[in-house]
Amino acid sequence: MENTPPSNPEKYPFLSNIHSPDDLKKFKPEELQGVADDCRSYLIDVISANGGHFGSSLGVVEMTVAMHYVYRTPHDKIVWDVGHQAYIHKMLTGRKDLMHTNRKINGLAGFPKRSESPHDAFGAGHASTSISAAAGLALARDLSGSNEKIIAIIGDGSMTGGMAFEAMNHLGDTKSDVLVVLNDNQMAIAPSTGGLKNYLVNISLNKTYNKVRKFIWDSISLLHNDLGETAKHAVHKIEDGIKAALTPGAFFEALGFRYFGPIDGHDTEKLVKAFREMRELPHPKLLHIITTKGKGFKPAEDNQSKWHASSGGFDIMTGESLKSTGKTPPPKYQDVFGHALCEIARKDHRVVGITAAMPGGTSLDLFQNSYPNRFFDVGIAEQHAVTFAAGMAAQGFKPFCAIYSTFLQRGYDQLIHDVALQKLPVVFAIDRAGLVGEDGPTHHGSFDLSFLNPVPDMVIMAPKDEQELRDMLYTASVHEEGPVAIRYPRGTGTGTALEKGFNTIDIGKGEIVRDGSSLAILSIGTMVGMSLEASQLLEQDDIDALVANMRFLKPLDTALVNAVAERYDTIVVVEENSSIGGLGSTVNDHLRKEGLTNSVLALGLPDRFITHGSMKDLYRMLELDGPGIRKRIKAFYKGIDTETSESSQSRMRTDRLA
Repeated sequence: MENTPPSNPEKYPFLSNIHSPDDLKKFKPEELQGVADDCRSYLIDVISANGGHFGSSLGVVEMTVAMHYVYRTPHDKIVWDVGHQAYIHKMLTGRKDLMHTNRKINGLAGFPKRSESPHDAFGAGHASTSISAAAGLALARDLSGSNEKIIAIIGDGSMTGGMAFEAMNHLGDTKSDVLVVLNDNQMAIAPSTGGLKNYLVNISLNKTYNKVRKFIWDSISLLHNDLGETAKHAVHKIEDGIKAALTPGAFFEALGFRYFGPIDGHDTEKLVKAFREMRELPHPKLLHIITTKGKGFKPAEDNQSKWHASSGGFDIMTGESLKSTGKTPPPKYQDVFGHALCEIARKDHRVVGITAAMPGGTSLDLFQNSYPNRFFDVGIAEQHAVTFAAGMAAQGFKPFCAIYSTFLQRGYDQLIHDVALQKLPVVFAIDRAGLVGEDGPTHHGSFDLSFLNPVPDMVIMAPKDEQELRDMLYTASVHEEGPVAIRYPRGTGTGTALEKGFNTIDIGKGEIVRDGSSLAILSIGTMVGMSLEASQLLEQDDIDALVANMRFLKPLDTALVNAVAERYDTIVVVEENSSIGGLGSTVNDHLRKEGLTNSVLALGLPDRFITHGSMKDLYRMLELDGPGIRKRIKAFYKGIDTETSESSQSRMRTDRLA
């Protein structure tokens, strides 16, 4: 499917003339809705062909147009929370002709990226960071004596994260000039939960407040007139009094922010007026706008969770996928997890499911539907999720805390201090471990094996296929001596047939999945399949490789490692995790402690942040697909082989491992 270029004046009469925010400012205010309509139409065209985050950007089209119309980037600084709301921002800041490369290797990033454009003031892929970053930008501005405006856009549930409140508590005390735009669509990926959501709904639905809101809004404009200090003070008092009486708790004012709104986030003229008023107020303020996630694309409006993001290839009229092959793909790992947990919970009433705003993303919605009273969505609050799980475990429950690998990083202190230190049997179901493809470095699960490895009493395992994931989940459910982490990848499984029931796996025991006489490949998780493919290709090079599925990083199967080390001079370790601190490092450390001098080739993710792109492209680039592993092993093994004397060759044992 080919996109109509945004330079096409017939389809995009307004957008075709915009190459920078300066071009946007040439339009009349009444023409801005036309600009917004063009942006929305082009976004739908781009995502329908190429995929990407969808519903969030559709919801902020008018807001983004109005904001760039009023403010002057890159002089003024706009900070986006999470960043998947920023596609229209990219279009208006000189990148519209590159949107077809979005999330592709060597193309635009799916999130704001400072190295990509001076208009991207701060990078973001995780939630609840915008206000903290804006506070830092603002205080740096104040110290340096410059005059740029700082705007933080927070929404899609990000206000449920504790970091946002920490930032507001600090920023309100500084009195620094920052505008926080609360994009209230009552959604994260799934519908937002918690007391703050109810608070915001009460504000937006308070009929009395909305009737007098115009008076409050007009009172802002009065402050621009040549009133005396007494009159200005009186206006503030009136405004504060009305808000205190009609707004539930005046929460934001209590944190030191002037609260304005709620206003219609799809009315460009109101938004322009609002941003112009906000620009003149020299203190922390919060503008509350009401938007519809997926605005302008009916399938996305009707099913906002499903259309949070799209893999592309859909009909722009119906939303129907154009990628169907007619074949039923293997189940996704996350679905295998969700169904298995429901089965385990039927027999074990201690089992509870916990997620941080990702019931659909982790497939805990399956558990939610079956056991609503045992399901807990805590919002975008990973730190709370981990300690909350610890509290439940302390009372005899068996919490399964399902969190993406990249987001578990945010709960690391709690994992150590509140769970592991107390040896509480919390199970961490770590989804999206390893590479995740187009979402890129903010979302790759590159580090979980490394940061979990040093934690005492942790059991860390990774399945090679869907059935092994089921068995590991069951094994974790009956392990009571401390926490367990199970990491598994994004996407579909291997197609392995699923058995009825579960098998218990011996903690710390791996398995040989292919024998060989030349060298040994020790692999874990997704790399077991890649290693098997590489071993078959290596036969063409007269290299017969044993492949072991280690299953566990911790406790390491030292008996298996020792047996392999005795039999082979060359050991290759393959993992989809940082090469620093993971399986390769652990195997190497063990061999050195044992006084063994085997040659070890550790293959993993290099010591750099991995870019975005398709999984196929990334594996090929990193040489972690079958052909890439073969190439690296061949070069390493042949290099050693030429240096090995006849006497050392004769010492290699060829007996089979039991």
